[in-house]
Amino acid sequence: MNADEPVVRNISDTALFAAIYRARESERSDALFRDPFARRLAGERGEQIAKSMPFSERATWTWITRTVLVDDFIRLQINQGVDTIVNLAAGLDTRPYRMSLPPSLKWMEIDLPGILDYKEEILRDEKPACGLERVRLDLSDANARRELFARLGSTARRALIITEGLLIYFSKEEVASLAEDFAAVRSFQYWASDIASPGLLKMLKQRTGPQIERGNAEFKFSPEEGPDLFAAHGWLAVEVRSMLKSAARLKRMNPWMRFLSMLPESKGKQGSRPWSAVCLLRNQCINA
Repeated sequence: MNADEPVVRNISDTALFAAIYRARESERSDALFRDPFARRLAGERGEQIAKSMPFSERATWTWITRTVLVDDFIRLQINQGVDTIVNLAAGLDTRPYRMSLPPSLKWMEIDLPGILDYKEEILRDEKPACGLERVRLDLSDANARRELFARLGSTARRALIITEGLLIYFSKEEVASLAEDFAAVRSFQYWASDIASPGLLKMLKQRTGPQIERGNAEFKFSPEEGPDLFAAHGWLAVEVRSMLKSAARLKRMNPWMRFLSMLPESKGKQGSRPWSAVCLLRNQCINA
């Protein structure tokens, strides 16, 4: 990186330092997951970006915990009969390669052309554990995404949607529109996503926001309603796993953060208290 170049050039660069955190976890003797491709995908630039963001470096437990929780929801849903995974803004995620998955599973990765081209080149000699298809698409193009969702929905019997690390870059109105597009597809039965409180968003904006915004990305989505927001747009929260409490259980935080994790769980509306969770949502069109 030269002095005039932003640390984060665009939103896809966030996938590079996310991959570094997965690589570091994978290299631990007590790793919670193994991603043998993460360091190769992150490259030198991913390491440089991570080191240039001190707050993010101190909060690596959030990235690791989120990965573990989404992995858990994927396994749960596959055991309950999901036949299709639709991963939006897939970035440098390697779950189709690193997880033990049934060969019959269909996995769809959707993201911008540049990041998917880069990943395909790095992983060109690797074989996924299940059926894998990549679609180059800008999710802000509502008509194009609806056409794609309709196509995917027509071939899936029961699909799980993943929006890991995506929603925070959308406005509340954009998230509502996306949720309604998902809900309109009957076979899109479950949805796993992370969510942040207004208090956490404020903290992120103060400590990492300027670097992210220079890359034409901005933290936006932090509904005061918490997961209850989705009920008005076709989705019911069936499980909400606190990032803080999950990280404490997984032993991935320092003593001070472990102390905070002992405070009562924050439920319902979210305000100034920094809070985040990974949620499993159910399409209201299906029975419990």
